[in-house]
Amino acid sequence: MRAPKRSTSAVVTVAALAATTAALTAAPASAADYHCTTSRASVDNPAYSGPLSDNINFTAKLCAKRVSGVISAYASISWDGPVWYVNQTGVFDGARVHLQIKKSVPGPDPVVKSANHYGIEYALEHGNTLGNGSFRTPTLTYRAKSDRYLGDGSIQLDWNNDGKSYRTTLLSASPSV
Repeated sequence: MRAPKRSTSAVVTVAALAATTAALTAAPASAADYHCTTSRASVDNPAYSGPLSDNINFTAKLCAKRVSGVISAYASISWDGPVWYVNQTGVFDGARVHLQIKKSVPGPDPVVKSANHYGIEYALEHGNTLGNGSFRTPTLTYRAKSDRYLGDGSIQLDWNNDGKSYRTTLLSASPSV
């Protein structure tokens, strides 16, 4: 008994259909996902030297993503602060999150866009009854070329009665996208 011949075109057609089905049912690409870096910092109130704990322990997440040539970045910050700071509007003369999008290059990364977000001052001075709180910046966007970019930033606190202006706490930059 003779085996039937398979035509080459039939094998190619079946392979092409299988590849198309696999491509259509695959999970969406993760290009839309944010790439984040988390950093921690403990900040002391330089205007206070009394017996109570006055440090604010920050956890900050800087995130960036690229979608269709647009870089998006944001900062999400939470903290564990002193209970006695709750509803104390005189702790700061000012507070802000300085958010940047930078072009990733060898050496210092140049800033291509930045913004200050002042809403953190109110959030710090009106945390929950344990002195904790959180703040998320609005998303900063930049239409990019084919280069690599990252999100970077800092928390800048202007403490009341310390005789200085803003003091900067640097955050760890996001991975480049």
